[in-house]
Amino acid sequence: MVSRVRVWLNRTYAENVFFMDQLRSNPHSHPVEIHATHGDPDSPVLAAADSADLEPEGLSPAAYVEFALDQCQRRGIDVFVPRLHQATIAAHREEFRAVGTALLAPPAQAVHVFEDKVTAYQAVEALGVPVPPYHRVRDADQLVAAVEELEAGGHKACFKPAAGAGGVGFRVVTRTPFSLSHLNGFPSPYVPLDLVLEALRDAEEAVDWLVMPRLEQPEVSVDCLVAPDGRVRMAVGRTKNGRRRGFTLNPAWIEPARRLAEGFGLHYLSNIQFRMYGDDPVLMDVNTRPAGGLHQLALCGLNAPWAAVQLALGEDPGDLLPARLGADYTVVSGPRAVRPVSLPHQRPDAPAVARPFPLAPAPGVRPHSADSPLTV
Repeated sequence: MVSRVRVWLNRTYAENVFFMDQLRSNPHSHPVEIHATHGDPDSPVLAAADSADLEPEGLSPAAYVEFALDQCQRRGIDVFVPRLHQATIAAHREEFRAVGTALLAPPAQAVHVFEDKVTAYQAVEALGVPVPPYHRVRDADQLVAAVEELEAGGHKACFKPAAGAGGVGFRVVTRTPFSLSHLNGFPSPYVPLDLVLEALRDAEEAVDWLVMPRLEQPEVSVDCLVAPDGRVRMAVGRTKNGRRRGFTLNPAWIEPARRLAEGFGLHYLSNIQFRMYGDDPVLMDVNTRPAGGLHQLALCGLNAPWAAVQLALGEDPGDLLPARLGADYTVVSGPRAVRPVSLPHQRPDAPAVARPFPLAPAPGVRPHSADSPLTV
């Protein structure tokens, strides 16, 4: 009887319900049991998992490592895919190995490089991968200087936090005065420079922004799978141009991504994003974790999540080459299950106490005991 593989995802993105689906539908029909933890009881990853816990809030990174080690030992986790506190967890890889858990994450030093975008750009430039012009800005005067320099070169300036993910805090600077035109239609990322400067001068603390030209489409996200020996096993680009999505193996995008993945030891799954600066592709961002859109590679006949789990378990999935480049497509939202309103702090007649809770089996999965194999 083949023993099931237990995989844990911590406080991951909602889109990773598809990551979980791909693990269960792996090409070897190997039984997989998925554990999930999150701070939001309505995260769909909790409902999609076979078991789940609410995460305690307010833990320091060191305390979170202790929480994670306890989860792995109590749950018998074989492979842990950390998102929250990824670098700190990766620094304790041997402690997780001692309790029988393999980490599906790059080495801590590789994660640290890309936690700060300015530090990352400097390191990437040293490796010979092109990046756009950039400025680190901490106050209003530095912002004005950076914007004026970029505008003098014919560019629109934009800014985002030097440390951050998911496009949070991204804004495009405009000289257009604030008016009703900014209140018509949907909210936009454009912000008048004078309002930004006013907010900076009124603020009591400094900011830490990366200011750069607004880069043009297409945007190409290269999903990479790197073995612990440093060899790239997969590098496939997903293109985005407005609503249209597609795939590419164009060396203009793939080769610099491979160079980064190998050069920085981005083991297991990473996502390296490029956009256009004039006529040239330049690096936009590096994510040291599986991308939310990784499951879209299924349109090319690839199951990257399962291959990554195989590598973490010491198995060799071989090189992942697309059986085909899927047709262009677009992305639409759809319903996904959440937990019933049954937690104490979600009921008006009960005290607000967060505690671990068991989940019902995911759709299509029979109930199972802790000692019986999971059937999918």
